[in-house]
Amino acid sequence: MQALFIGHTYIDVTLLCSKVPSGDEKTVAEDYAVSFGGNAVTAAFACAKLGHVPDLITTLANDWLGRMFLEMAEHYQIPTHARRVQRSSLSFVLPNGGKRAIIRARDDHYLEPFPQLDLTGCRVLHLDAHQADAAIHYAKACRQKGILTSLDGGAIRKNIQELLHFIDVAIVGERFCEQMALSAPDTLSYLKSKGCRIGGVTLGERGMLWYDEDGVVSELPPLHIPEKQVIDTSGAGDVFHGAYVASYLSTPEASFIRHFEFARAAAAFKIQRLGNEAGLPTLEDIEMLEPAITPA
Repeated sequence: MQALFIGHTYIDVTLLCSKVPSGDEKTVAEDYAVSFGGNAVTAAFACAKLGHVPDLITTLANDWLGRMFLEMAEHYQIPTHARRVQRSSLSFVLPNGGKRAIIRARDDHYLEPFPQLDLTGCRVLHLDAHQADAAIHYAKACRQKGILTSLDGGAIRKNIQELLHFIDVAIVGERFCEQMALSAPDTLSYLKSKGCRIGGVTLGERGMLWYDEDGVVSELPPLHIPEKQVIDTSGAGDVFHGAYVASYLSTPEASFIRHFEFARAAAAFKIQRLGNEAGLPTLEDIEMLEPAITPA
């Protein structure tokens, strides 16, 4: 095991349509995609596509959607450690003008305890704060072993404030700031107070505000992608997380600005494709993309 990701599995159905019907209306989508979903889960697939296949602890149901997910994981050779639930979770994603509406149906009533894994060889733990008991258990274990811990804090979830005490790299979203009633700069101060060595707030099309290993706050500007090329922003943050983990695994001696710049290019690739799987870049995709795009 070189990395461990822990999260909640969705099957994402992404529908590209100009109008969402209501009442007795019907519409025909222009395009669609069906793929794996979930924050840490999508990040795990992105990391695998970039050459560093992680282990994955995630929810799994014994139904046809669960079996479809296992087939996806097998295709990417991701060792999956299941935590059983009764039904698979679904997410319906409707991209629209650089934004996206999402309808979710989730089963997070676990039928068993989380798997206990040997962390020998593990170099990174990435969490999205789902499976709160597993997240805190492995975050504490990794902190004790000196394994880098990373958090996708898109929103406030159970135990997340306790969890932050054991996180080295905490990247949160604007929703997290809103729920905490804090500005982005104040959120960075809050992450520092929790002991997070590196922290950031992703701001969508406005890039990211973050602080580095020395505590210096700076902006990571977005990459300019022509508006007509932006198809589906859903999952871009997850790809960003998976990509900076992959970059760290490749060059752990590099500063995090380099890892984040690499991840920024990966996210720029994602938003130009429909669905999570189509939006996973290879190393070659990022190498081709980086020289061709500049900060906005």
